[in-house]
Amino acid sequence: MARPLKIGIQLPEVEYVIRWPELRQMATRAEELGFDSLWVGDHLLYRSADGSTRGPWEAWSQLAALAAVTSRIGIGPLVAATSFHNPAMIAKKAATIDEISGGRLVLGLGAGWNETEYRAFGFPFDRRISRFEEAFTIIRTLLRDGHIDFAGEFYEARDCELVPRGPRPEGPPLLIGSNGPRMLEIALPYVNAWNSWFEEPGNRPEGIAPLRDRVDAICAAVERDPAEIERTVAVFVRLSGGEGRPAGATRRSGSPALEGTPEQLAEVFGAFAREGIGHLQLVLDPITLASIEKLAPVLEILDRT
Repeated sequence: MARPLKIGIQLPEVEYVIRWPELRQMATRAEELGFDSLWVGDHLLYRSADGSTRGPWEAWSQLAALAAVTSRIGIGPLVAATSFHNPAMIAKKAATIDEISGGRLVLGLGAGWNETEYRAFGFPFDRRISRFEEAFTIIRTLLRDGHIDFAGEFYEARDCELVPRGPRPEGPPLLIGSNGPRMLEIALPYVNAWNSWFEEPGNRPEGIAPLRDRVDAICAAVERDPAEIERTVAVFVRLSGGEGRPAGATRRSGSPALEGTPEQLAEVFGAFAREGIGHLQLVLDPITLASIEKLAPVLEILDRT
């Protein structure tokens, strides 16, 4: 019987400094256990109020390495900030990683939010949505059509061609990581999937309906069939040994972790499926190889439902 929804793992970002051998072991073990996807955050630097700093490894390099050491499992950025690279180069990177992976990349895109890393690395932080709109136009057009001639306010790609093309003629599927109305209006006519971070629905299935309704309404407004958009959500799961998630992506409080037995977690994941969610990205506390292995029984239960 088919699993009611896909289950992915967000790999460590800044919870601790992870070295490549451990990251590779997590990725290959997750594939062996039957997880559907692996995701990496696209961030550069977090700075806390006390002045302490944390930073992850560079996302695109990680994705290329993960593509090379796995063979089945999907991979993607959750989500790539279009401000961190020239958009034509993002398309080039995406096509290359899709080639290395044999067509397993899901290209998650967003406008970014963490001003600290923008200032530290010299990227403009103003008018991020307007910049995203131009970047998104270049990225999606190059991946789909292989060519664009574009001159905008922020970016240019004059007589630009994407050659060679990746393994999929239409390019990798696109995912928008945003709940903002303007971002959704820009992206929903073209993307294959939508994603929300766990804090927006309160990390609970019952919080999905308002977000789902918003996506449906904007699909109607932009004349896109809502059924063509896969709904995905990152969810925060605490396992034994979890002590809180020391990560930079938490922007609001009040979202309790999902906890419980494999049966209880499988029931909650199934409830997300009943709310129309097709793919969960699990944000684990702690995010370790042992935690990934502890979730294998949850997959077995879901596969029997």
